[in-house]
Amino acid sequence: MPATVILRSRRAKPFFSRHPWIYAGAIAQVQGQPTDGDEVEVFSHGGHFIARGLYNSRSRVRVRLYCWEMNQPLDMAFWRHRLQQAIQLRREVLHLLGPGKACRLVFSEGDGLSGLTVDWYDGWVVMQFTGLGLALRREIFTTLLVELLQPRGILLRTEKSIAPLEGLELTEGVLWGDTPKEPVAIEEDGVVFLVDLLGGQKTGFYLDQRDNRRAVRRYAKGRRVLDAFCYTGGFALHAAHAGAIEVIGVDSSSSAIQLAQCNAQRNHLVQVRFVEAEVFRFLEEQARNRQRYDLIILDPPKFAHRQSAVENALKGYRRLLALSLLLLEPGGILVTCCCSGLITMDMLEELSNQAATKARRQVQILERHYQPPDHPIAVACRESSYLKCLIKRLCC
Repeated sequence: MPATVILRSRRAKPFFSRHPWIYAGAIAQVQGQPTDGDEVEVFSHGGHFIARGLYNSRSRVRVRLYCWEMNQPLDMAFWRHRLQQAIQLRREVLHLLGPGKACRLVFSEGDGLSGLTVDWYDGWVVMQFTGLGLALRREIFTTLLVELLQPRGILLRTEKSIAPLEGLELTEGVLWGDTPKEPVAIEEDGVVFLVDLLGGQKTGFYLDQRDNRRAVRRYAKGRRVLDAFCYTGGFALHAAHAGAIEVIGVDSSSSAIQLAQCNAQRNHLVQVRFVEAEVFRFLEEQARNRQRYDLIILDPPKFAHRQSAVENALKGYRRLLALSLLLLEPGGILVTCCCSGLITMDMLEELSNQAATKARRQVQILERHYQPPDHPIAVACRESSYLKCLIKRLCC
């Protein structure tokens, strides 16, 4: 029998509604002696069964919930069904699987698999664990992914900032199959990207910006473009492919810049150049030199990993917006992306208003975008909504 977790009085409602995270402060009692990663049953203070989950004494999220059926154990058949549902969405509904294609196969809470991310890159599978319970079951998930996908290989990547918070001790590398000997080529709307699955950021590529890159293409033709925090050239190469007359991509990572240059050469995009630089300093220097652009893309890394960091994150976005308004030509387009889930779209719009007011400029919001459908949002866990993108126009 699994150990039992009893919640405090009046703390059960979110979990009856299928929110998957039970924090330590919501727990009144643990009956039994579960070890970290063990399956547990969760009951309300009044003794009503809520769900089954995996226990972790080392995490603030003490229990991650997966199943709300009392008699359904978290066994291989259960995990197979969850993976089948996730793969079916990408294959049969979204049509994202195929030769040369890449997509997110499993999006953690969005697919009912809290703590697991799985990406597909033209036959290669990359797994990333952010929850101890599923990480301890990585052999099960490896076996099931081989069964369901017949991949070339399965790789493990880690999120170094998460590992100590969950008690994760994982070694990156190949879990099954072949090792990619070189970057893997994927195609996106006519642009080919080389992806470093073993050494790149996250799992190698920012798949969540696919639809936003597509949106930005519409504004690129005939413009001078600046792609700040360009990584391996996602927005920059799409802008060039869509007819931008000049594109400059800036990133502080030398390895990312090298791969971006390779991507530009592979796509025969000669109007693109990449600069290795600290982005804030680069923008300040461009402003001092009175450089101007017709389209600026800001896609910074996550500034706020926890609530206590939000205020400093907002300061960072204010500074970026202020510098961008100095560099943008009247009639120019400013694209602002934010991957910090703690910063809402309303907050991002208010920052835009503050920056425009301070600069005495008039700005219009043309489009609002979020994460693509292979990163689905769980209605019971709104925290799974994290990516925002504003496309704005500087009127004067």
